[in-house]
Formats: sequence, structure tokens, C-alpha cells
Amino acid sequence: MSTNQAQLCEVFNSIQGEGLYVGERQTFVRFAGCNLSCQYCDSPQALTIPKEFKVELVPGKKSFQPYANPVSVSQLIEIIKSLDKPKGMTHSLSLTGGEPLLQIDFLKEFLPEFKKELKLPIYLETNGVLPDHLSEVVENIDIVAFDLKLPSATGLSPYWKEHQKALEIATLVEVFVKIVFNKDSKPKELDDAVNLIAGIDEKIPLVLQPVTPFGPIKHRPNAEQILAFQAIAKRKLKNVRVIPQTHKIMGIS
Repeated sequence: MSTNQAQLCEVFNSIQGEGLYVGERQTFVRFAGCNLSCQYCDSPQALTIPKEFKVELVPGKKSFQPYANPVSVSQLIEIIKSLDKPKGMTHSLSLTGGEPLLQIDFLKEFLPEFKKELKLPIYLETNGVLPDHLSEVVENIDIVAFDLKLPSATGLSPYWKEHQKALEIATLVEVFVKIVFNKDSKPKELDDAVNLIAGIDEKIPLVLQPVTPFGPIKHRPNAEQILAFQAIAKRKLKNVRVIPQTHKIMGIS
């Protein structure tokens, strides 16, 4: 996608519900469009590009104002500024999706301008299969939430080569890896993922995320599987945590 304007799904201010920054207040910019179609996707509305994106005016109130896609750099910065109230409430800006790195031309222009205007860390959520795009913007990213995909999640061939290259790039800044798994996930594919991470740095934190408890029962891992998966990961990695989607439990975006 080659443009200096962005195709968005929504912009809102809320609590981060996943990964190492659970509980932190963030402004979320959800980019539209994705290069994968994971069976557990919790944001299917972001898989396609809408004519309009929505901005939540008051956090948690579910009152939205529509804006036309695409959006310019300056317009998006002004929208983000309007959500940082009271000043200092927001920990960081979360770029999520969809897959933000698909809109690399926009990000290359947006990120330096944003950093001039607001002193917020940039938190990038990425599926980790676009390493060349990540390399173009990593200098303006502060935290990478790296969503490593097990083959069973995508129904496709493993992305080990792309994941390895992207994760090596992500270690230039703060990074943690998240792996979503369900009842059908295999110990062997988790072990392959853990070997990939450990081969780069055994100190990279890993968050194992069981599929949301509000999904179909047939896909939910049970307690035995959750503990077994953590045991597999802890054999080779120093920091392994199990953290579900806490925002789903709290009933917030």
C-alpha cells in the first residue's frame, strides 16, 4: 500500500488488555487491512478497508464520530491530541490492526512528525511477517508487541524465516513476543517457535495467550494444556507468562 495517507478502522483511548503492558492507558490507532486471516482474529472489522473510520469521543462511552478514509498525517495527529486528556493520562500510542506495517509509506511520514508533536512512546503491534517494512521504521518505534503466528493459527505454512528476521530487527528496541494458542495448537509447533526466540535471545519475554474465554468452547485450551505449553517454553526462555485478553474480561475495547 503506497500512500502518505492512512486507511483506518478506529481510533480510541482505552486500557491495554494484552501482553506485558496490561493495564496501561493507551491511545489505539487501528489500521485497516491485513495480510493474514487468523482463525482467532478478534478484530475482523479491520480485515477490510471501510469508507469511514470511527473515533470514540469519550473513553468507554461507545459514542463515535465518523471520519472519511483515508486520513492525512496532520489530521491523525490532531485526532490523537484530542484524546490525550487529561494531559499525561496516556502511557503510549498503540499502532494496531489489521497489520500497521502494510501502510509503511504512511508510517514513515507519520512517526517522525508524531514524535515532534507528542512525547508519547510508540507501541507497535505486528504479526511479524513483514521484516523489511519493520526495518524502515524501527528507529521510530519504542516497543514492539510481536505476535508470532503458529502454523495452526493461520492454516498456512510456517512463517519462521520472516519471523526470525523481523524479531532480530525488533531487538533493536524493546520487544516481547506474544503467541496465541487454542485447543488445536500442537506442542511441536510451540517448541519450534520457542527455539526461534531462544536462538535470538533467551531473555526476550514471551506471553502465551490462550484464546479468549468468550470464543467457542471447542477451541479453548484447558488448564492442563496451558500449563504444559508454559513448561515447554520455560525450558529455553527466561521470562514466560500466561496472560489472557483481560480487556475482554473487563468488557472494554
